[in-house]
Amino acid sequence: MPPAFPKAEYDARLAKVRAAMAERNLDVYVSGDPNNHNWLTGYDAWSFYTPQIVVVQHDVDPIWIGRKMDAGAAWLTTHMTEDQVRPYPEDCVQQTGTHPMAVAGGYLADMGLDGKRIGFESDVYHLSYKAVASLQAALPNATWVDADLLINWCRAVKSDAEVAVMREAAGIASRVMQKAYDTIEPGLRQCDLVAAILAEQVGGSMNVSGDLTSLPPLILAGEAATTAHPMWTDAPFEAGQTVALELAGAHKRYNAGLARTVQLGGGTQELFDTAKAVEEGLEAVLATMRPGVTAHSVHRAWQDVLDQYGLTKDSRIGYGIGVAYTPDWGEHTISLRPNDETELEPNMTIHVMLGMWMDDWGMEMSETTLVTDDGVECLTNMPRGVYVKG
Repeated sequence: MPPAFPKAEYDARLAKVRAAMAERNLDVYVSGDPNNHNWLTGYDAWSFYTPQIVVVQHDVDPIWIGRKMDAGAAWLTTHMTEDQVRPYPEDCVQQTGTHPMAVAGGYLADMGLDGKRIGFESDVYHLSYKAVASLQAALPNATWVDADLLINWCRAVKSDAEVAVMREAAGIASRVMQKAYDTIEPGLRQCDLVAAILAEQVGGSMNVSGDLTSLPPLILAGEAATTAHPMWTDAPFEAGQTVALELAGAHKRYNAGLARTVQLGGGTQELFDTAKAVEEGLEAVLATMRPGVTAHSVHRAWQDVLDQYGLTKDSRIGYGIGVAYTPDWGEHTISLRPNDETELEPNMTIHVMLGMWMDDWGMEMSETTLVTDDGVECLTNMPRGVYVKG
C-alpha cells in the first residue's frame, strides 16, 4: 500500500502550506481534517472517527499524531519516517475523563511549541471543540490563531499528477452512470440499483481501481425528487417517474461527481423544457469559465439563462472538488455563487452542479470540470439530455 504519489509531490505541497503559513505569520499549523492529511502526507485509513492531527512547522518534517492502532497506516501509506509518527495510547480512546488531544498537546509541548503562534482549523468535522480545548490547555502560552481552510486553499489548484488522477475518477463516474442507465427500470428497487452502482464504483475497471466516494449515491425519485439529498429506500421505481441520479467515481480518494436525469417512460413537457433551460445554462457556464474570471461571473452567466425562462435556483451552482473522505467531497473553497470574488485558475477542478427541484418532481445535471489555460474541459463524459427509458 505505497503512497499515492512520489515524495517530490508531497514536498511541493508542503512548500505551498509553509508559504501560506508565512503569509499569516504562523510558526505551527494543526490540521484535523483527514482530507488535508491525505493531501499533505498521503495518509490513508478509515481512522478519523477518533481524533488525529497533522502538525506542520517550517523547519521540521510534518508530524502525524493519532491512535496507536492506526500508526501502522501512517508508515504504510506515507513517506513519513518513524520519528514523524507519534501515536497516543489506546487507553485514551473514548475514555471518560481524558481526551486523546490532551496527550497530543503534551507531545507538542515536549516539542517546544508552547509560546508559538499556532494556526488551527476551527470548522472541520473531525476536530471538535473538546479536541481544540485539550490542545490549548496543554500549551497555555501559545497564541492560537483561527487559520481555517489554509490547507484547503492550497489544494484548490491541482498539480498535473492530481489532474491525472481526477481524470481516472471521472472515467469511473461516467461508467457508473452508464451502469445506472442500463440497470434502472420500473419495478426495480432503489436499493438494488444502488448495489449495482456501488459495485461499478468500487470495481472501477481492469486498469483503474475504484474507491468509496465520499458522498453515497443519491437517488431522487418521485416525491423524494423535490429535495436535493435524499437517501435511497427499498421503494420500486415506477413507470412514468422522473429520477435524478447524483453519482460519482473516486480513485486514490479523489472524487469526480456526475449527475443526470432519467425518465422512465413518457415525461411531461415541463420536464423537457426545464432540462433544455438547464442544459443551455450549463453551456453558458462552460463558455464563461476560464482563468481570471470570477466565480460570481460564472454564476451570472447561469442566472442570465434562468431569467429568460423564469426559473429560480437559490443554491450555488458549483464548488471545488478533489481528494475527500466522508461526509463531503467539496473542498470548502471556491463556490460558483453571487458575490464570490475568487478568480478561476488553471488546474482548478470544479463540480458544476445544476439542479431544479419543483413541487412534485426534480431533475439534475452536472459535470466535473478542469479549468485549462484558456477555458474549461469537462472531465466527465455523458450525454446531457434527459435519458428516456421504456
